[in-house]
Amino acid sequence: MAAQRITMRKIRDILRLRFAADLSIRQIKKSTRVSIGAIQKLLIKANELGLSWPLPDELDDNQLAQLFYPTADTRSSTRFQIPDWSVVHQELKRKGMTKQLLWEEYTQQYPNRCYSYPQFCDRYRHWNGQQKRSMRQIHKAGEKCFVDYCGPTIPIINASTGEIRDAQVFVGVLGASNYTYAEATLTQSLPDWLGSHVRMFEFFGGCSEMVIPDNLRSGVSKACRYDPDLNASYQQLAEHYQVAVVPARPYKPKERKACPWGASPRQR
Repeated sequence: MAAQRITMRKIRDILRLRFAADLSIRQIKKSTRVSIGAIQKLLIKANELGLSWPLPDELDDNQLAQLFYPTADTRSSTRFQIPDWSVVHQELKRKGMTKQLLWEEYTQQYPNRCYSYPQFCDRYRHWNGQQKRSMRQIHKAGEKCFVDYCGPTIPIINASTGEIRDAQVFVGVLGASNYTYAEATLTQSLPDWLGSHVRMFEFFGGCSEMVIPDNLRSGVSKACRYDPDLNASYQQLAEHYQVAVVPARPYKPKERKACPWGASPRQR
């Protein structure tokens, strides 16, 4: 992806905070919500252009845009350029793609007519909500805990041998609060699966009424729409902690909580 292009207002803010307020790049990032890499490239370009603060009075937004982005659509308008939300929606399905990256690509094309990042997210959320009706699930505090292994693995290097193994990431999320526990284990085998549950309950300081796993083989011996068979050891763990294990029905992903697997969970 090409370098992020920034709105003219943000460019002026970055130059002012750097040259007049003498803030660090990280401080500027917190203030403007522009990525560190984009700020660094902008400041390098500003030095090449011999710019400082305050900017010359005759340097309007169009001229400033032409200096930083000579090939971009720098026309000014009171009307924003509306992104193609269907394309945004499809791009977000790609692994590793985020709304932040898509917003940066969008600002590259229309630096003077683009939404801010919060506006971009809000309008996409509004568009997405109109595309498909769905029943909103409401969870009571302490009622449900959703557990599964997230997709990406973590490479672990043996310091003695240099061997690299891919560790699995177990994630548990409380339905009402989204309070999250995550840990890495070497496998998704039954001992690791049960051990992760024990450590999760210790981390939460208690047990939910129900645990909702996906139909992982370690926990569910036979997936069934109405009467799944639990692994015997998993059933014994549930009895010991006095929780009900209710696996999500196969091919019914909406019965699993929309868990923030991609967020930064609280690590044990």
